[in-house]
Amino acid sequence: MNSEEWSDLENDAIVADYFSMLSNELAGRRYNKAAHNRALQELIGRSKGSIEFKHQNISAVLKGLGETWLNGYKPAFNFQMSLVDAVARRLHHRGEWIPEKPSASFAASEAPGPIWIGTPPTMQNTPPPNELEQMQAVARKFDIAGRDERNRSLGKAGEERVLHHERAILSSAGRHDLAQKVRWVSQEDGDGAGYDIASYTPEGNGRLIEVKTTNGWERTPFHISRNELAFADSNRHNWTLFRLWNFSREPRAFEIRPPLNAHVELTATNFQARFH
Repeated sequence: MNSEEWSDLENDAIVADYFSMLSNELAGRRYNKAAHNRALQELIGRSKGSIEFKHQNISAVLKGLGETWLNGYKPAFNFQMSLVDAVARRLHHRGEWIPEKPSASFAASEAPGPIWIGTPPTMQNTPPPNELEQMQAVARKFDIAGRDERNRSLGKAGEERVLHHERAILSSAGRHDLAQKVRWVSQEDGDGAGYDIASYTPEGNGRLIEVKTTNGWERTPFHISRNELAFADSNRHNWTLFRLWNFSREPRAFEIRPPLNAHVELTATNFQARFH
């Protein structure tokens, strides 16, 4: 058994094999995990168990990067950063590869129902997960928050999903009148309002919803603009941040209300430069 640290060549080989299986899985094609494992044993001289655990490490890296991963290979943490680099090389080689494209739109007859809403991570009354520090390091190194922010199709799909969620919640409460009034403000009026969706509570109170979407896990960082922060602070009674996560697999969400710094650490990421 080879107990030495994995080389770049070994990491590249197992990542390429993992992505081959993942491509087959997402395309609905049959493949044999055992056969892939045996081929890797012959190629790189690692044991079956070592290869299986490294596959789980790759799942963990993909989770940290906000991507989907192979079913059957539960994410396992405490991976080497050299493996993260190998996964990043593969993603770059494929051209910012995103395995599952977000849905563009829903027909009226197939509008989805409510989203599972959980408790924000900071309010779960449990200690942070052991993998938090490592996952945060991955997110910082590859600016996952910035990538999600620039992914317009992901952001649009998330907002549309929340639009249907709000209408479904109101309809299930018997407020079909309010459900018809829910507006997709960022699409109808353009960005810059400080929120994306104008909705209501079943009692008729306004809800101004800013949607932040990721394919990553619930603690994936996100970007929020100075305008959004200012609007949230001046509309604390009805503004909420709707964090939509695990979007490409099984969308889940939680909501946080102002002041946001009670839930997240706000860090300035850019500055305006003016000439003297």
